[in-house]
Amino acid sequence: MTIIIGIDPGSRRTGYGVIQLEGNKQRYLSSGYLDVASRPVYERLQQIFLGLREVIQLYKPHEAAIEQIFMHENPNSALKLGQARGAAIVALDMPVSEYSARQVKKSVVGYGAAGKDQVQFMVSRLLNLSGKLQADAADALAIALCHAQARTLKKLGLI
Repeated sequence: MTIIIGIDPGSRRTGYGVIQLEGNKQRYLSSGYLDVASRPVYERLQQIFLGLREVIQLYKPHEAAIEQIFMHENPNSALKLGQARGAAIVALDMPVSEYSARQVKKSVVGYGAAGKDQVQFMVSRLLNLSGKLQADAADALAIALCHAQARTLKKLGLI
């Protein structure tokens, strides 16, 4: 049994999703997001770190996955996203696998340019969840599912 945490980093909201992997079956454990938008930058980073540390202490994941940074049109936005991502990686305190947004969407939906609604729908279906997931939480769960798929393919020697 392996517990995987997926992180969707953001400077305003950082999503997290935790799944349990047993063989090729995935089971939902938890998801949510850290809303830090109303705080000054240094407090945002601190709250991302502390919030993720709480989740990690509670679920004790064995592996972590995070979305790679993509270049925004606005370099300032990319810098803020990089800071949030850095705070998340330090909080994880374990090796972290990185996946592009395109890889995650292709893994979960089958189409690398899928929309947020499609990702939310497929994550709910794959984890047998009812109700609509919050977007940041769904993205984080999608990252965890992508990692679960990648590790399975790696074990089979397919990547």
